[in-house]
Amino acid sequence: MLSVQVRRVYDEPQSDDGLRVLVDGVWPRGIAKQRLAHDEWLRDLAPSSDLRRWFGHDRSKFAEFRRRYRTELDTATARQTLDRLRATTTTVTLLTATKDVQHSHAAVLAELLENGQPDEGGDPACWLAGVCPECGRFVPDEPPTTCPGCGTRITQD
Repeated sequence: MLSVQVRRVYDEPQSDDGLRVLVDGVWPRGIAKQRLAHDEWLRDLAPSSDLRRWFGHDRSKFAEFRRRYRTELDTATARQTLDRLRATTTTVTLLTATKDVQHSHAAVLAELLENGQPDEGGDPACWLAGVCPECGRFVPDEPPTTCPGCGTRITQD
């Protein structure tokens, strides 16, 4: 079962973080790219600029923001990315610079990762060949050869 948590990018990494994925559309202020402990930056999963501006972190708009954002995520590319994250590890930590993580796009993504979306015919097993057998990270090479996380050589059986 997949465990998803949301943390601020400014918080110290924890031993139980698993795969650490930045999900903001822009790089967080005040953090050098080399200093952020993260495995991936999935900026394409961030809400559109128009939606982000409309929401403005106004809690009273969160329910509508959630609905609109889920609509934005209803694309084949977003579904594939979410399915890949579900298939690659048992723990995913979504990282965001947002102060109120409970009322953020990262919280909506966490909900989608944990509860899924209606089945559109995709199968997370399709990504299995790209998962490192040692650490569980997804290897983006095609075909995968060496895990960037732990250095394990990956052979195709």
